[in-house]
Parts: sequence; structure tokens; C-alpha cells
Amino acid sequence: MTPRHRLRGRLLVLCAATLWGTTATLARFVFRDRHVPALTVVELRLTIAVVLLVAWLAARRPRALVVQRGDVLYLVALGLFGVATVQGGYYYSISVFGVGLAILLQYLAPTLIVLYDMIRGRPVTWRMLLAVVCAVGGTALLVGNIDLSRIHATPWQWAIGFSTSVAFAFYVVFSKRGLERYAPETVLLYSFFVAGVFWAVVTPPWRILAAHYDAATWGMFLALGVFSTLVPFTLFYSGLRHLPAAEAGIFATLEPVVAVVAAAVFLHEGLSPLQWLGALCVLAAAILASIDPRIPASPAPVGPPGS
Repeated sequence: MTPRHRLRGRLLVLCAATLWGTTATLARFVFRDRHVPALTVVELRLTIAVVLLVAWLAARRPRALVVQRGDVLYLVALGLFGVATVQGGYYYSISVFGVGLAILLQYLAPTLIVLYDMIRGRPVTWRMLLAVVCAVGGTALLVGNIDLSRIHATPWQWAIGFSTSVAFAFYVVFSKRGLERYAPETVLLYSFFVAGVFWAVVTPPWRILAAHYDAATWGMFLALGVFSTLVPFTLFYSGLRHLPAAEAGIFATLEPVVAVVAAAVFLHEGLSPLQWLGALCVLAAAILASIDPRIPASPAPVGPPGS
């Protein structure tokens, strides 16, 4: 893996985090002002992404729609325990704990990825460990002002909250296997489809149609499906092909930095000095991860013909 490929991977993950962070403001607006249930948004953004991705691949790269029979169970597992669990658990955590604590719980994931690397015997340097500390600490400062005494959650709800970090770590690490065999669009299509079917069972489509959302709200759903789901996940997967899982996870923690800054710009939510310090810590984490002299990432995989 050449430095040029690694740089490309970092830039792609950074672009994904930027889109996730900026569109989080739109999602918050949909929840708060349009009164749309969070899981409805999850289902619709996945459905929209699948429909658009199928249409594009059918027209431009039909062979990318083909997967080996032996990989079906892998894609089902990735869709259920990766995509569906990450998105559903994260939005459920928002409804129970609020945005700040939900973000903090999810972005414990880089720590878990590094611990997983250590268990597997992979070398972990002091720079990577310091990057994890900076990422988690910076995220905590970014989403500060959390009054835990006001949170009346059950042990089960806390378990779900912490499980989002496990699910996100699993999603990042487990996705590497599929990206060694297929193009990012192929892995995304089938994992999104599985997750979308799961949430369609939880919230049947006719219930969503019965809500009679207006055209403007459907336009927001479309924007979230494209710019919060399809495009950023494609960018993230494209970057993940060129990076170790731990480095990609740490770079993804730039999402809350973008989200907080976007909220300050578009929702006029001012940033405190501690939040600015948190943003600098997360940026420092990304820099440390990028200069970490670990074992190089696997070469960028070449998918099957036509992928």
C-alpha cells in the first residue's frame, strides 16, 4: 500500500464524515420540527439508497449486482448486525439519552477496534493508543454538558447504548472481508437491503404512508437517503479499502466535529471553549492515526470482473 493510496483513503473517510456530520443537522430538524419517528427515517433512508443504487448499477455496472452464493450469509450478517444494528441502536440511543451521549457511546468504537487488534496480536504503537485517547476524550468534550442525573434509563437501555459502539466496531472490521471480494457499491447494496427489510418488518411501509407526510418532508427524506446514506457510506467503504480498520474508525470520529460546527452555523448553537478544545483533540487523533507507522494496510483489493 503506497502513501498515495493511504492518503486517498483518509480523504474519502474524511468526506464521508463531513457528509454525516452536516446532514445530522437535517436529521435533527426532521425529528424535532417534522415529528418523524427516528426509525421511520432509518427505514426510508435505507430504502431510498437501495432503490437508487439498484437503478445505477443495473444501468452502468450490472455485473456488480452478482454475488457468490457462499457470501449470502455474510451479507445477511453484515446487514443485520452491522447496518441495521448501528443505525437503529444509534437513533434509539438518541431518543433515550439525547444526541450528545449517543454520539459519545457510539464513538467508543475505535477503542474496541484497537483492542481487537491487540487481541489478534497486531502491533499497536503509542501513537495509535494516544490517538484513541484523543478521539474519545475529544468527542466527550464536544458533546459535553450532559447531566446524567436527568437520564432515567434502565439497565437494558444502557446496554443498547453501549452496544452501538460494539456494532459500529463490528461494522468497520467485518466490512473489510466483503471489500476484499466486491466493490463498495455491491456490499452496500445487499447490506442496506437486508437492513431495510428488517426495519420494514418493525415499521411496516403502510404505516409510513398513512402518516401522509408532505412533499417537503419527502424531499428531506430523499436528501437524507442520498447525502446521509448512499454517498457517504460509499465514500467510507472506498476509503476503508485503503486503510486499517482502526485508522478508518478514528478518522470517522471527525463526524461529531462537523456536526457540532454545522449546528453552530445553521442552528445558531454556540460552541463553548471546551467544545473547541474537543474539536482540536479529535483533529489531533486523526493526525496521530495518519502518521502511525503500523503494518501497512492490505493492498487495495481488486473486485471480480465488472465490479
